[in-house]
Amino acid sequence: MEKTLHKWYEESFGKDYLLIYRHRDRRQAEKEVFKMMEWLKLPTQGKILDLCCGMGRHAMSLAHAGYRVTGVDLSSELLQEARASDPNELVNWVECDMRALPEGKMFKERFDAVVNLFTSFGYFEEDSEQLTVLRQIHKALKPGGRFIIDYMNAEYTTDRLVPFSERVEEGNLISETRRILSGFVMKEIVVQGTNHLTRRYSERVKLYGPEKLEDMLKTVGLTLDIIYGNYDGQHYDKRHSPRMIMVGHRKERKAWFKGTLKSIYFSC
Repeated sequence: MEKTLHKWYEESFGKDYLLIYRHRDRRQAEKEVFKMMEWLKLPTQGKILDLCCGMGRHAMSLAHAGYRVTGVDLSSELLQEARASDPNELVNWVECDMRALPEGKMFKERFDAVVNLFTSFGYFEEDSEQLTVLRQIHKALKPGGRFIIDYMNAEYTTDRLVPFSERVEEGNLISETRRILSGFVMKEIVVQGTNHLTRRYSERVKLYGPEKLEDMLKTVGLTLDIIYGNYDGQHYDKRHSPRMIMVGHRKERKAWFKGTLKSIYFSC
């Protein structure tokens, strides 16, 4: 039980993930990246960190759009897929936990933007762990840098949760059971393969409303500018928006010394 609840993200993002979520294709990613470019307003060849990049769909689309991209993920299997899609090595792929980006100059205040997409947030039991992720985003951003966190809309998800579904992918029967329990969306996935072997996976994401998320962002020094409800750019509606796409920034450093020097100069 401990492994299922607390370490599910170490087991559920392997090769079967590519099968289960194969409907998330690169054409869709390109459309979403086009909208992100509009929202972020980054400089030419700006540096972007794709935090929890998975198989690299968005990272590659951002790289093809001319940005310098680093993709971070915990899954060696998904990063292997990402590297295979990047023969020209346009993206810097890094394997690590999103709660602990590597120390040193490579990640400290290096990025014009950080993106965290398709509900790659809320994986952990405690709010303190989610705050650790947000602190890593703050750490990676240059002062004035921008962020996008694409998260599920908790109220919409709760109201429209589909308890059970199944489908066939490449001859594999995929069954998904969903429920809300103790403030988490729980998903149990069963893959019955063509060899008649059964594989089981769990997913669990903590439900947060916009007010709580904005408070968490403020706690770590990030400012929420706007929330969109989807990648068409519609404004967020708590009851009707399928997504909660938060766009914001890290504040610029205050140039307090300029005013101090000016005061000293004119007092002489």
